[in-house]
Amino acid sequence: MYKETNRRSIVKGISWRVIATGTTIVIVYTFFGRLDLAIAAGLIESVLKVGLYWAHERAWFKVRWGRKKIEPFNLWFTGLPLSGKTTIADAVYKELQKLDIPLERLDSKDIRDVVPNIGFSRDDRNRHMKRVGHLVKTLQNNSISTVCSFVSPYTESRKVIREMVQNNIVVYVKAELETCKKRDYKGAYEKALKGEYQNFTGVNDTYEEPQHAEIVIDTDNLSVEQASKIILKLVQERYVK
Repeated sequence: MYKETNRRSIVKGISWRVIATGTTIVIVYTFFGRLDLAIAAGLIESVLKVGLYWAHERAWFKVRWGRKKIEPFNLWFTGLPLSGKTTIADAVYKELQKLDIPLERLDSKDIRDVVPNIGFSRDDRNRHMKRVGHLVKTLQNNSISTVCSFVSPYTESRKVIREMVQNNIVVYVKAELETCKKRDYKGAYEKALKGEYQNFTGVNDTYEEPQHAEIVIDTDNLSVEQASKIILKLVQERYVK
């Protein structure tokens, strides 16, 4: 996932040789009592072994034996609007970044800002999910894992995502509709109830609950921290050991 540069290998070699050369000088001086001989032996050994260390590091870098590749995974957060998907996904993404693995965060709002005028009908949403699936697949082809949060209300679109990408983990962020309405600081549910928004999931459009989600998070009973720990545990057990 990360390639160690020649410069880094050389600096590592030098830092180690400072310690090793000092040790050699002390040993030679202790046995022979000659500082000039001790310094000469230390310098010769240092120059030779820095080069040998660099060659040894480069050689082992090309050997695949004993190295385990982290397979890219896709965390797919789905649920009603304001169920807590984005908040939990952001928290999980932040923790996964500490593991120093190639990772990207994809959220519905960000993607719709990049690809506007998508529409919210069933056909529009399904086409949109297929585009997102292609994006995730492209990232995975470059060994990049993803943390995605989309309402993705339909069974068929979530099935398409599962079939397109590898190591897909569906996280169903579950919350009662009334709970989501209470969290709605932008008034989106109210506008949908008034008919200002069409095809709004949970009001005038359906949400089909996942039947085969790897993780179900009930945000009526779990905090963001508790939910994050559950999700991180599964990811680490399966893919980041």
